[in-house]
Amino acid sequence: MLLVLFGPPAVGKMTIGRAVVENSSFRLFHNHMTIEPLLETFGHGTPPFNTLNTEFRRRVLEEAAGHGVDLIFSVVWALDSQDDLAEMQSYIGIFESVAFVELRADLTTRLARNRTAERLLHKASKRDVEWSDDNVRQMESEWQMTSADGYHVAGDLLARHPHLVLDTVGVPQAGSAARIIEWVATLRDTSAT
Repeated sequence: MLLVLFGPPAVGKMTIGRAVVENSSFRLFHNHMTIEPLLETFGHGTPPFNTLNTEFRRRVLEEAAGHGVDLIFSVVWALDSQDDLAEMQSYIGIFESVAFVELRADLTTRLARNRTAERLLHKASKRDVEWSDDNVRQMESEWQMTSADGYHVAGDLLARHPHLVLDTVGVPQAGSAARIIEWVATLRDTSAT
């Protein structure tokens, strides 16, 4: 099964994903696992960065699907971008079973989380916190990263798959993880009958 964990930067995708992994059969493939190795060589957003980032992600997803690995793939997804939609469709097409978990939190909460030790440990590119804060704000103003804002080009895709929305403000990561694990168990029970 592929569980796509998406939401804006610093909403808790990696942290909650790790908590799900600790208590389930899932493995975590978070978006910075491909971003960080490419940044130093190519720079973010350059043609070689974009090509390799997409190819690396696809290959990891293919191997996970081919070997029956339950995988959490965490990603920032611009729901108003046709390019992001096409990329997401190509990724989820690899798996027989797909579900989406959308995480939400207000900008103030996310900016506070943007500076946590856990985040900075695993995401070297975020260690320049001034730049990272500006990046979070810029993405907030330019992209639609949650389904809360009404119509977006990803609506039909999300409607075809199980889709859980969780607000992470004031909720401990273990609580969000437990909710996700419970929801996935329900999905599996329903598909088994």
